[in-house]
Amino acid sequence: MPTSEIKNDLFLRTLRGEKVERPPVWMMRQAGRYLPDFMKLKEKYPFFERVQNPELATEITVMPIDQVGVDTAILFSDILVIPQAMNCEVQMVPGRGPVIPNPIRKMSDVEALITPPAADALDYVMKAIKHTKQVLDNRVPLIGFAGSPWTILCYMVEGHGSKDFSTAKGFCFSQPEAAKALLQKITDITIDYLKAKVAAGCDVIQVFDSWGGLLSPADYNVWSMPYMNQIAKAIKPLAPVILFGKGCWFALNDYKAAGASAIGVDWTLSPDKARAIVGNETVLQGNFDPSKLLSPIPVIEKEVKAMIDGFGPQHYIANLGHGILPNIPVDHAKAFVNAVKNYRS
Repeated sequence: MPTSEIKNDLFLRTLRGEKVERPPVWMMRQAGRYLPDFMKLKEKYPFFERVQNPELATEITVMPIDQVGVDTAILFSDILVIPQAMNCEVQMVPGRGPVIPNPIRKMSDVEALITPPAADALDYVMKAIKHTKQVLDNRVPLIGFAGSPWTILCYMVEGHGSKDFSTAKGFCFSQPEAAKALLQKITDITIDYLKAKVAAGCDVIQVFDSWGGLLSPADYNVWSMPYMNQIAKAIKPLAPVILFGKGCWFALNDYKAAGASAIGVDWTLSPDKARAIVGNETVLQGNFDPSKLLSPIPVIEKEVKAMIDGFGPQHYIANLGHGILPNIPVDHAKAFVNAVKNYRS
């Protein structure tokens, strides 16, 4: 679909490097558990049923467009659909998060994984994209996303969420050949998956490296960046690509060299330092601390203005530095969005 048909194309114009009247704004995890209507669906349907049911996924994806007023939609899904497509069981356990009952621990486990055509194995995602595009009716663009291979490996090897993913890191250091084989398998199916997402109608792709900051800069160049680079190079000819690594301030220039249309930044790096690293012409995205959305609304408005002043209103996408928290009042999320929309330098 030609992007010129999209009524609010501010986000797309920014990604193309064009001059815009104000920064576009959206929030990571905007289609989520801070919204009362989302919680009603959560009580009614298990997590993966919401992901796998195209009508439910669409309803959740569109909620923040209608209720909060963001400039782009991001498809409601999960990064762990990739392991599921590879025949690695993933359970979503209430109170614990994702659990992989049979984690990858040796080369034979890696060899047993399959890499089927993503459009077939994850057909429900493609149906959700097509249905969402119909319901959005060209109001705003649609982002599709995937986890970085390193982040996916962390879950597949550790078997659950972790503060340090020491088992996953130990797997890489003790069995490097098996780890690299796993990373390449994840990369191959992720590229196929993201190509299928673009073909189904996604206007933009974002890759989340949620656990990249657990690696040293030198180790990042071994275990994450080469695979992020493969993904960016494969998808960039088809759609704009946003690369975001939490805690990965040291990789910003590598993301730029990979051809990222925009680079996500978390709140541990100040806007002026981010700009000093990549320059004024590179599109940056971020970096409001999600916890700061608990501040009084006048404080949110003041902090948003300071953030935009720091990054500069051009070549910039206003966002959080990570996903919105479940305890954020909806009117505070709206205040964040409206503060960006009302920005004047």
